[in-house]
Amino acid sequence: MTAALRLTDLRLAYDTPRGPHTVVQGLNLELAAGRIACLLGPSGCGKTTVLRAVAGFEPVRAGEIRLGDQLLSSPRAHLPPEQRRVGMMFQEYALFPHLTAAQNVAFGLRRLPRAAQQARVAELLTLVGLADAGGRYPHELSGGQQQRIALARALAPAPALLLLDEPFSNLDSGTRARLTAEVREILQRAGQTALLVTHDEAEARHMADHVGVMHSGRLASWTPRETLNTF
Repeated sequence: MTAALRLTDLRLAYDTPRGPHTVVQGLNLELAAGRIACLLGPSGCGKTTVLRAVAGFEPVRAGEIRLGDQLLSSPRAHLPPEQRRVGMMFQEYALFPHLTAAQNVAFGLRRLPRAAQQARVAELLTLVGLADAGGRYPHELSGGQQQRIALARALAPAPALLLLDEPFSNLDSGTRARLTAEVREILQRAGQTALLVTHDEAEARHMADHVGVMHSGRLASWTPRETLNTF
């Protein structure tokens, strides 16, 4: 399979009064197109910093980030977030309360003709199992339904890569387990390449084709789904 995302010798650091503080060091991974990967680890291990760097929100101190054949980040190059063809779904969902579910999904499609917008919104609402909920507002939806609308909105512009930042952390355990399976199925049906970060081992096992365990800013292992039972 062609590598959709490639991180090579990646180093990420924050500036402090005492100089740069390294958060991620020497990270290498490849994610094939259409596959789902998860970075797993406790708070402070660097997984969210990696996600932010891929999105374009953090600079790269060494190494590079590529999406397909395109260089996104290196110490000498930085493509702005809006030009990266990367979508992001946050744990807060951040749905606009004054917009309906359909209007939330359509938010990233404003440059399309109206008919094309409507067709894409209808397609995505059907994909996430909420074809009849387009006219409802976020406060009229359950937490799980809001999560699926947020996913539909992130998928709407057809990003080359979707990033998910602890997307199930605000849900109760029963809903989280159910939606993990549902979201994996939705992403697979869409053929979407995705990178998830979480601290939940069960979530990583059920969601991902590859699980990368992070420890102290380094990738300790990169395990394919087929061998996750030994992980």
